[in-house]
Amino acid sequence: MTTQQSSAPLVTLKLLNKEYGRFTAVNKINLEIQQGEFLTFLGSSGSGKSTTLSMIAGFETPTSGEILLHNKSLINVPSHKRGIGMVFQHYSLFPHMSVRDNIGFPLDIRKTPKAERNKKVDDILKLVQLEDFAERPPTLLSGGQKQRVAIARALVYEPEILLMDEPLGALDKKLREDLQDELRQIHKRLGITIIYVTHDQDEAMRLSERIAIFKEGEIVGLGSGRNLYDSPPNAFVASFLGNSNFIKVRAVSTSEAQFEQQTLKFREQTTPIKTQADILLMVRPENLHVLSEQQAEQEPLTVEMNQIAATVEETVFLGESYTCSVVTESGQRLMSKYISKDHCEIAAGTDIVVRWNVNHTNVYDQWKQSDITKA
Repeated sequence: MTTQQSSAPLVTLKLLNKEYGRFTAVNKINLEIQQGEFLTFLGSSGSGKSTTLSMIAGFETPTSGEILLHNKSLINVPSHKRGIGMVFQHYSLFPHMSVRDNIGFPLDIRKTPKAERNKKVDDILKLVQLEDFAERPPTLLSGGQKQRVAIARALVYEPEILLMDEPLGALDKKLREDLQDELRQIHKRLGITIIYVTHDQDEAMRLSERIAIFKEGEIVGLGSGRNLYDSPPNAFVASFLGNSNFIKVRAVSTSEAQFEQQTLKFREQTTPIKTQADILLMVRPENLHVLSEQQAEQEPLTVEMNQIAATVEETVFLGESYTCSVVTESGQRLMSKYISKDHCEIAAGTDIVVRWNVNHTNVYDQWKQSDITKA
């Protein structure tokens, strides 16, 4: 999905900071959000993503820093005057009102003329496919239908920005995926700016044009899902977004490293790697290929490939794919993922080799266990 974006940002966060006593929830972040984009704040619980969203909404006051909308400060603007819609995980619908009246409530408090109000409600009911449920109370709706009502209520007064805080978190997997598809279509049709909070990496990848990854109150990764997945800026992002194999090695040159008496190659980095430094190589499971010793003999190793000898621990069939867990001589565990109907499961204990293309190797010049352990 692509959205036409202007060069000037719609929302700008400048050194935005939020402290609770001695605890820093959001640590002086800077961020520009473009008109019409779908941006997701992704992170584990306590990473600062929801606090940042609450400050944009006006529910929390920053300790310091600035929030600009069209280059005008929002710091002293009350939440109800910011022109921002909000959808929470818990629907907060009025049980004594019909679906139609729940959706129309924001227009009622804005004293919208009746004819205009009814047309807007009818239009939004059609958009979220709830025309047949307009006169029902929320108590007679499913979880997915209730969430659609909440989304419609947030959209009906045509806010410039829609904020969504874990809105699908309480739904089951299939319904969540269905509503994710609907959200993408609504965004495409309306062109509204959406800022979305989730801890679910799959949801972030499925919905977003850009993802901001939060850790300990800071944004540690920002970009499209594809760019963050293919070229993570640091080991934490590589670990948090998708599955990863991390190999701790000793650099012997600016493009080679030593691992178990084997030389592994990587692309030269923009900032040259220091010789004899401990560095971290990262390879995604789908880029790691398992070959039997016989296959390895029949397919000679080429200059653009790395190779490590290992032993199979187990192979697991997942329906659409297999995963194969292997362990090297020094105890390094790696996982390969592949999709192949013709691939036989490899018995545990089988000696194999794993290969991957040098271009599929990401390099990090420092190694911290906290960076490769998911919260």
